[in-house]
Amino acid sequence: MATAQTAIALFQSAVSKTQGHLDQQLQILEGEDTDYRIKRGLAHLLRNSFSTFEIVSPLDPDVLRDRLFTLAATTTPSPAAAQTHLQTLAAQLSQELARDIEPIHIRQGLYADLKENRILTSFDPPTPEALLHRYNLSQVQGIFYKASHVVVHLHRNDPGEYKLMFKYLKLFRLMTYIEGEADQGFTITIDGPASLFDTSTRYGVDIAKLIPAILHVTRWQLTAQLQWKNPYTKTAQEKSFSLTDSCDLVSHYPPGKPYDSMLEQAFAEKWAKTTTDWQLEREVDLVPIPGSVMIPDFRLVHPDGRTYLLEIVGYWRPEYLRKKFYQASQAQQKTLILAVSERLNLEKAGVDPHSVPTNTIWFKDKLQPKAVLKALEGND
Repeated sequence: MATAQTAIALFQSAVSKTQGHLDQQLQILEGEDTDYRIKRGLAHLLRNSFSTFEIVSPLDPDVLRDRLFTLAATTTPSPAAAQTHLQTLAAQLSQELARDIEPIHIRQGLYADLKENRILTSFDPPTPEALLHRYNLSQVQGIFYKASHVVVHLHRNDPGEYKLMFKYLKLFRLMTYIEGEADQGFTITIDGPASLFDTSTRYGVDIAKLIPAILHVTRWQLTAQLQWKNPYTKTAQEKSFSLTDSCDLVSHYPPGKPYDSMLEQAFAEKWAKTTTDWQLEREVDLVPIPGSVMIPDFRLVHPDGRTYLLEIVGYWRPEYLRKKFYQASQAQQKTLILAVSERLNLEKAGVDPHSVPTNTIWFKDKLQPKAVLKALEGND
């Protein structure tokens, strides 16, 4: 706890100073103690999750260097000439930018684009307890970077917890196979990065992101098969890792997100300004399909009792497109409307949209409410 508090205080004292200065203080904090890895891990979290570093310069550093070096090329180099050029450029920029620019501002901004010269402009300090919870969680998340197979058992829980979990599955674009039902629980099987992309950890990071979401479920257990490389023999070894709801890890994820993408949010905001009797609802029931669960983005409800589901397909990754259209075909919901971006290369993804037994709307950049209303009228 004391180490976490010290690290937080160090970042607070470094606000308005350079990242290079901060890094020097962090090295001093590490010292020669054997717990340097913990201190380094805490600093990594504070730097990447709670800090904002910015380039502070009168102009873009590339442009600033070009302007100053162009002036310097006109005279013989000397300390006096350098100072003169700084004063000249400062006067020019003060007039151009309509604010006072001093030579010191030019010196500071000249190489402000280097990582060590970025300024810590703001720091949102967590509590020491929250930082330690985040650290413990990140240690567990790192285990899943080399997972080849992950199985999550969600026991009988509140239906809202299932819905939140499946929304996070959708958000992280994980390829899953889901069995079960809300009354009995679900079993989620996730293909890991080792089975798909050999040594790539990019997909493993997406799986690791799911762990804080699982913590929002009351009763669950998880088992992962890992492709672990022996650090001495360099040979791959298969190991297993288990986690349950009694792990005492704490999630930093919010209990839910209003929207999964900017596309959905933009559509909802436009719908709110549209004059229509159809009401747009965000909370949608789970649609069971073989091997999975589909959670449409919106529900459209008319006062006369008619109800339609709307799913917006704007993500380009081929496996996501194949999965989404497969779900639509398996759902067999006559009241399901698919809104698909024309920019998606469906043929390259191996998808035939004409084989999907559902209503389809095509859009370019943004989905317009009038296109959806036209589809609703056509189904009357």
